[in-house]
Amino acid sequence: MKFFFLTVLTLFLIIFQSVVLPFFPWYHQCFDLLIMNILFLSLAYSHYAVILTIVGIGAVMDSISGVAFFHHIFSYLWIYLIVQLFKQFVFHRSGVFILIISVVSVLIQQGLILFSVFIEQGKDAILRMDFTVMAWQLFWASLLIPMGVWSINLMNHHWVYLAKRVKRQFAQRYRG
Repeated sequence: MKFFFLTVLTLFLIIFQSVVLPFFPWYHQCFDLLIMNILFLSLAYSHYAVILTIVGIGAVMDSISGVAFFHHIFSYLWIYLIVQLFKQFVFHRSGVFILIISVVSVLIQQGLILFSVFIEQGKDAILRMDFTVMAWQLFWASLLIPMGVWSINLMNHHWVYLAKRVKRQFAQRYRG
């Protein structure tokens, strides 16, 4: 049931980010919404299946976005690795930790974009870039990602509760 919840959540975020969000005028200031999902997966689970899931999510995002291939895979894996490293030393349910890791996650993606622009077009192209868009993305990420991770966690708890309740009801009804 957790797999079904995470699949529906991931599909919702992908569709919302790639189909619905571009119709808003402030779309260019929006960060990657799947960072919330990656952070939730990184905080909640720490086994190898999560790495394959993150690679799969990154591959889907790489194939439907206009950035260089492996951009999302690489950034999502770095986010996962950083969260796994620091959650051993820090209380990972702390709001400050989630805020810091949210900003670091967006910085990772922006750093990769800057690096790819530098490799492709040189340092002059970086100097011509609009850094206010990146600043707005950091601002919105610092506000919305911690709330999004908290909301996903809350929805996950409700989903697990409802699944257990339905399972108990079926067991009582069909047991005899």
